[in-house]
Amino acid sequence: MQSSTPAGSSPTAATQVAGLPIHDEGLAAEVTAGLDRVEHLLRQEVHSDYRFVADTSLHLIEAGGKRFRPLLTLLAAQCAGGTSEEVVVAATSVELVHLATLYHDDVMDEAVLRRGAQSANARWDNTVAILTGDYLFAHASRLVSQLGPEAVRIIAETFAELVTGQMRETRGPRGDDPVEHYMAVVAEKTGSLIATAGRFGAMFSGADAAQVEALRRFGEIMGTAFQVSDDIIDIASPSGASGKTPGTDLREGVATLPVLYALADGGPEAARLRELGVGEKEITDDAVIAEALDVLRGSEGLARARAALDAQADAARAELAGLPAGPARDALSALLAYTVERVG
Repeated sequence: MQSSTPAGSSPTAATQVAGLPIHDEGLAAEVTAGLDRVEHLLRQEVHSDYRFVADTSLHLIEAGGKRFRPLLTLLAAQCAGGTSEEVVVAATSVELVHLATLYHDDVMDEAVLRRGAQSANARWDNTVAILTGDYLFAHASRLVSQLGPEAVRIIAETFAELVTGQMRETRGPRGDDPVEHYMAVVAEKTGSLIATAGRFGAMFSGADAAQVEALRRFGEIMGTAFQVSDDIIDIASPSGASGKTPGTDLREGVATLPVLYALADGGPEAARLRELGVGEKEITDDAVIAEALDVLRGSEGLARARAALDAQADAARAELAGLPAGPARDALSALLAYTVERVG
């Protein structure tokens, strides 16, 4: 159940829970305990009598991560009946799906690092990484089966959206509007699983249908907003300020939202970005990256991306407005604020 500060007492200092400041001591304690239970179940679930499978499965679990999706599941649950055993199972299953996608993504991206550690495909090989991801998908499905047929249907639909998003990204716009294509990819690849995290937390804590739908939509919007804020940070953030080297997406040839908006505007800025190959090919020349960043920082594309992020934040706040007032809703609002405000 939601905790609250006793009447007349002073607000307490915020407790950091998975990187989120929570001011209510009771809520912070309950969510921390819930995350501990998720962590225990994650490790228990990937156990195998074949030690090598256990080692590869634990590789990314032990590398850490913010556990953003379980955190959202637990906070959504606190908006209703609190953290039940079903909520913990749901939160763990969502995180297992997320981890499985990371193994597969690293193979597709030929990544060598993940969460500061050597990626599984670099440490072993692509086959091992793919099979480990499949193993985690299997265990996520097994866990969800404990939650009933409706949960199984929802996670199956989420799997389909994740794959569709990856396929859509791999093929490219193919004549579709590039911005609409990009937003569809983000909604499917990122928003769908975060939407399921919020939905599961509400479902398995006894929330009513309207609250379940609000938390599903909130999660979907949050997923999109987080990606758009990442896009903006990659261009607008001073070097080292965000922990991410500016221009990383440009170097990899990724056409992010600010780039797509800038290219769509036409004029000399768009022409120069095309001459530099921005969003069309990998760029290795530091001087070219520096010029592209300078052009983008002064472009209408960056301003339009910021406006899109603000619109997403407003839509997410509207979903929260229909939830019961209290510490859990405040924490979800803080999570949204962090996503939006980190762009500076």
